[in-house]
Amino acid sequence: MRDWYENLEAREQVFVLVGAVFVVIALLFYGLWQPLDKRHTQVATSVENFEQALAAMQPLRELVANGNPNRPAGAPISQQAPIIVVSQTLQRRGLEQYNRRSAPTPNGVQVRFENVAFDELVLWLGELGNNYGLIVQQGTMQLAPQAGPGRINASLTLERAL
Repeated sequence: MRDWYENLEAREQVFVLVGAVFVVIALLFYGLWQPLDKRHTQVATSVENFEQALAAMQPLRELVANGNPNRPAGAPISQQAPIIVVSQTLQRRGLEQYNRRSAPTPNGVQVRFENVAFDELVLWLGELGNNYGLIVQQGTMQLAPQAGPGRINASLTLERAL
């Protein structure tokens, strides 16, 4: 290769040398720099996404610090049995007529509704969570057959938030 290079004219040697430098620079750019820069951009985007998620979760810090992220600070937790709380709140909201079954479980209560208004059920669940620390651990909801709009059948398992 060296013999070939030395047999070239001076102008051709400069041309080959400049071409070799450009090839080496292109290989370095496309082989090393561009992949590293692409990975740097991905990591920077990932860090930015994590920072935004962290900023969005800052308001929850106070709730977690109080020991119960499911209940606002200062909300009292009733010491009554969950079955009693459910019965009393259903009566107070006028939902007892839709309650088909309430049964205690080891950690809470299971409740089954038929043809209950979805909006009223959600408001009742909000009251249970905010005022009594009872949250839905498991549940199923489906449209009530031959019922008016917004009516559902639901089976819910409620337990105290830890």
